[in-house]
Amino acid sequence: MFFSGDHSTRKRVDLGGRSTKEGDARKVLEQTKVERSRRLLQKQHNSASLKIQKFFRGRRSMAIERSKVRRDFCETYGDICQNVVDRHCFEPGSSFLRQFLFFFKAQNSGDFVMLAETCRLLRNFAHSTGDILSLFSGLDYSSEHNMVDFRVKKLAFTCIEAIHQNRERLRDQLLVTPEEANISTAILMDAMSLLLDPKQPWVCKIVSHLQKRNIFELVREIVTTAKEDRRGPTINGSILSLERVLVLVVPHVGREPCCCSDDPRWSFSSMILTVPFIWQLFPNLKVVFANPSLSQHYIHQMAFCIQKDTHVLPIDTNTEFPGYACLLGNTMEIANVVLSKPECSLDMAIDIASVATFLLETLPAVKSSERESRQSSCEEDDMLIDDVQELVLNRTLEQQITTNALDSRFLLQLTNVLFHQGSVGTQSYDEDKEALAIGTGSSFLYAAFNTLPLERIMTVLAYRTELVAVLWNYMKRCHENQKWSSMPSVLDYLPTDSPGWLLPLVVFCPVYKHMLTIVDNEEFYERGKPLSLQDIRLLIIILKQALWQLLWVNPLTQHNSGKSVSNDLSKKNSVGLIQNRVGVVVAELLSQFQDWNNRQQFTSSSDFQADTVNEYFITQAITEGSRANYILMQAPFLIPFTSRVKIFTTQLATARQTHGPEEIFTRNRFRIRRDHILDDAYNQMSALSEDELRGPIRVTFVNELGVEEAGIDGGGIFKDFMEKITRAAFDVQYGLFKETADHMLYPNPGSGMIHKQHLQFFHFLGSLLAKAMFEGILVDIPFATFFLSKLKQKYNYLNDLPSLDPELYRHLIFLKRYKGDISDLELYFVILNNEYGERTEEELLPGGKDMRVINKNVITFIHLVSNHRLNFQIRQQSSHFLRGFQRLIPREWIDMFNEHELQVLISGSADSLDIDDLRENANYSGGYNAGHYVIDMFWEVMKSFSTENQKKFLKFVTGCSRGPLLGFKYLEPAFCIQRAGGSVSNEAVDRLPTSATCMNLLKLPPYQSKEQLETKLMYAISAEAGFDLS
Repeated sequence: MFFSGDHSTRKRVDLGGRSTKEGDARKVLEQTKVERSRRLLQKQHNSASLKIQKFFRGRRSMAIERSKVRRDFCETYGDICQNVVDRHCFEPGSSFLRQFLFFFKAQNSGDFVMLAETCRLLRNFAHSTGDILSLFSGLDYSSEHNMVDFRVKKLAFTCIEAIHQNRERLRDQLLVTPEEANISTAILMDAMSLLLDPKQPWVCKIVSHLQKRNIFELVREIVTTAKEDRRGPTINGSILSLERVLVLVVPHVGREPCCCSDDPRWSFSSMILTVPFIWQLFPNLKVVFANPSLSQHYIHQMAFCIQKDTHVLPIDTNTEFPGYACLLGNTMEIANVVLSKPECSLDMAIDIASVATFLLETLPAVKSSERESRQSSCEEDDMLIDDVQELVLNRTLEQQITTNALDSRFLLQLTNVLFHQGSVGTQSYDEDKEALAIGTGSSFLYAAFNTLPLERIMTVLAYRTELVAVLWNYMKRCHENQKWSSMPSVLDYLPTDSPGWLLPLVVFCPVYKHMLTIVDNEEFYERGKPLSLQDIRLLIIILKQALWQLLWVNPLTQHNSGKSVSNDLSKKNSVGLIQNRVGVVVAELLSQFQDWNNRQQFTSSSDFQADTVNEYFITQAITEGSRANYILMQAPFLIPFTSRVKIFTTQLATARQTHGPEEIFTRNRFRIRRDHILDDAYNQMSALSEDELRGPIRVTFVNELGVEEAGIDGGGIFKDFMEKITRAAFDVQYGLFKETADHMLYPNPGSGMIHKQHLQFFHFLGSLLAKAMFEGILVDIPFATFFLSKLKQKYNYLNDLPSLDPELYRHLIFLKRYKGDISDLELYFVILNNEYGERTEEELLPGGKDMRVINKNVITFIHLVSNHRLNFQIRQQSSHFLRGFQRLIPREWIDMFNEHELQVLISGSADSLDIDDLRENANYSGGYNAGHYVIDMFWEVMKSFSTENQKKFLKFVTGCSRGPLLGFKYLEPAFCIQRAGGSVSNEAVDRLPTSATCMNLLKLPPYQSKEQLETKLMYAISAEAGFDLS
C-alpha cells in the first residue's frame, strides 16, 4: 500500500487463471442497467414536460376566457356596474353573478371595485325588500337551490378573500364598523353578514365552504395586518364588521344539526384564539364564545389535540407573542367566564385544566410583580439551563396570563368543579372520574407552580379555596382503602405504574406548608386547623411512606432542585422532575411537622425516623471491596452526582487530615505582587514537593505601590490568590491556552513559540488546578471537553473534533462520504499547521508527502488528521499538565466523573450561588439573630442584588465568587454575620462592612435603613481594595 519508489507501470497478471470473459459480461450488464435507467429518466422527463405544458395551456386558456367574459360583463353592466343592475340580476336566470364570479380576481383592482359595488347593491336590495332569499332564488328556492347555494357560498368566500388579498393596501380599513357604510371593506363584510343569516337555508353550506377554504386563517392574517391604532374597543360599543362575521360563523360549528367539518389545524381555536388579546378586539365575540356548549366544543377540540400530541398552532411570527402564549392568555380569560356559569360541567373543567397545563408547560417562568426583589433569583434559575436562550414574552401578554390564571375566582371555581363535582357524595360519583379530575387539577396546579409567581398562587389556594381539605379527604380514603387510583391519560409521560399519590402530593404539600406559616398554636393543637391532630398523625405516616419509596425504591437524581427550570418547549412535568419535586415538598412538610412536634409533642418522635439510603451508600462506597464501591468504580453514572461529590469531598478531607492540624507559622509563605502574580507564583512555588503542596500555603499580596496589603492569611487570601492566578494563567492573551469557537480552553499547540519554558508552566498549572480542587476552591475555567479527557487519560477520536475545529470536521466528513474518485482531489498524507502566521507542513505518515489519498486509504487519512489535531498537537502540553495534576489528585478519584462532571468539580455549577441556601445556613453573633431587623434588611438587599453583585459579595466574604458544590451547608467554617460597632451611633453606622475571609465572617454595622445598608455594602464589595478593608 506504500509507494516503493518505482514510478513505472507494471502489467498485472492474474495467476488464478480466470477468464476475462467474466469481467466483460459483468461490464455489459452494468452498461445495460445504466442505459435502462437513462431511458426511464428520459421518459419521466417527457411525461413531466407534457403535464407542465398541459397545465400552462389550460391556465392560459382560462385567462383568455376570463378576459372575454370580463369584457362582455363590462359591456353589459358597466365597469363599475353603473348600467342597469336591478334585484333580478341576483336571481338564478341572470348571467350577472355567473359571469362576475367566473372572471373575478382579487388582485385586480378593477374587479375589487366591481365586487364592492355588487355588495353595495346587494345590501340596498336586501334592506329595501327585507327578503334576501327571494333575491337569490326568485320565486322557488327548492327547484334552484343547488345553483343558489353554489353562488352564495362562492360570493361569501369571494368577499373575505378579496379583503385578505388586498389587506396590505387596505390596512386602515380592515377593522371598521357597519356605520362606516361607504368603506369598501365594511360593504363586503356586511354582505357576508347578510349571507350568513342563521335563518337562511344555505348558511350551513356557506360555513362549510368557508371552513374548507380556511376562513379563520384568512381572518387571522387580516387582524394581524390591521394597524395597531385601529385595534381595541370600538366607539360607543359598536360591533366591528369583521367581528359580526365571526359571531355568525363561530357558533354555527358544532351545533345541531350542523354537519360542517372542523379541521383542528385551521379551526377557530388554533387560528383566532392565538391572536394576541382577541377578546379585547372582539368583546362581543367573547360573550358569544362564553356559551358553555360552544366553548366546550372548541376547548375539547384543543384538549383532544393535546392528548393525541397533534401540533395545530400556527407558526410564530413575533417572538414576543408566541401562539401558545396568546392561546393560553385568551383561554384563561374566557375560562374565568365559562367556569362562573352554573351549567359548567366537570368535563368542561377537565378540558380547561388539560389545555392550560399543556400551555403552561411551554411557557417561560413568569416573574412576579416584585421584579426587582426577585431579579437575582430569576437570573440564577436561568443559569441552570445550558445553551437555551430565554424567551421573553410581551409584558402585557404576560399580565393577561398571570392576571387571569391567578384570579381568585378562577382558581376557586376550577378547584370547586374539579374537586367537588367528582367527589364522594355527589349523585354522579365515579371513582375513575374522580381520579381523573384530581389528577388533571393537580397537574394544572403543578404547572402553575413552576411558571407563575408562586407566592400569589399559594396564597389564593391556601386561603380562598378548600383544596387542602378536599385533597386530604381523597388521600385519606385511598390510604385507608389501600387503593390508590391510577391516573391514566392525565399526563401521557407518566408511567402506568406511577403511584397514585404522586400528583396529589405535589400540590397538597406546598399549599399545606404555606398554610402552616400563619397557623397559631391554638389553631394547630386545639382547634385542628387546617387538619386535626389525628389526621396529621395519619398524614405523617403517608408522607413518610411516600418519601421512603422515592428515596429507596426510586432514588432521586436531583436533591437540591426546588423547582423545574426548563424554558424550552419540552414538558416541564417529566416524571423525574415531579418525583424530585414531591421528594422536596414532602421532606419540607415533614420537617415542619417535626418542628411543631418539638414545640408540643402530639406524636412519637420515632414516627419521623427512617434509614437514609444515601448516607449508607456513601459510607459503603468509600470502603474498598464493597458492592457500592464496585458500582462506583465500574458504573459511576448509575450513582447520583451529588453522592459522588460527597465521596470525592470525603476523600479530599481524609487526605488533608493526614497532614495533621495546620501550623500557626507555616513555612510555605510567599509574597506575591498583584501585577506579576503568575511570574511570582511560578518562580516561588514551582519547586514545591507533593507533601508541601498538600500542606497549607499562605500568601501576602503586594500592591502596585510595593506595599504589603493588610490582612493575615487564614485561608481567605489564598482563595483569592487561587482565583486571581488561574484567571491570569488561563487567559488566552498569555499564550498558554487557546479558545475554541464556543470559548472553551485547550492547550495552545504553539505555546513553545511564546514561552521557552512552556512545558514547565503546564506542569505548574496542572499542580495549581489540583491544589484548587484539593482545597475545595472553585475556579471559573471553562475547559474544552477533549482536553478534560486528557485528565482521564482518554484517547480522542473523530467525533471529538467538532468541539475543536468544526470546519475541519465538516471537510473530513465530506471526504468520508465522497462518492467520486478522491485521488482527483490531489490530497496527500500531510497536514498544514498555521501558528502565529508561520505555516509548516507535517507528514501524517513517514513519506506522507508522496502518498496520495485515494478511496482505499481515505478512512486512515481521516483518523490520522483527527489524531493529529486532538492528540498529537497537544500531547506534550497535556502530558505535563496531567503530571502536575496527578501530584495531588490520583486518577481513581476523578474516574468516577465524566468530562462534564469534571468541569463542574473544577468550576462549580451555575446554581451554586443560592441566597436562600446561604441564609438557611448562616450563623449570627455579636447581638444579631435571624429575626433582627438589620438581618432582615441585609437579606432583602442581597435578594435585590444582581447575580454579578452577589458573586462580588461572596468573594468579599469568603475569598471565592462561587459557593460550595453541595450548597452552603458544606461551607467551612459556616457563614456568619457579626455585629460591628457596638452601639447604634453615628460613628458606628458610618463604617463600612468588613470581612474575615479565613472565617467566612461578615462584620456588619447596625445600619438604620435599608438604603444605607445597600449603599455601604455595595461600596465595600465593589472597592476591589484587595484586603485593605479586612
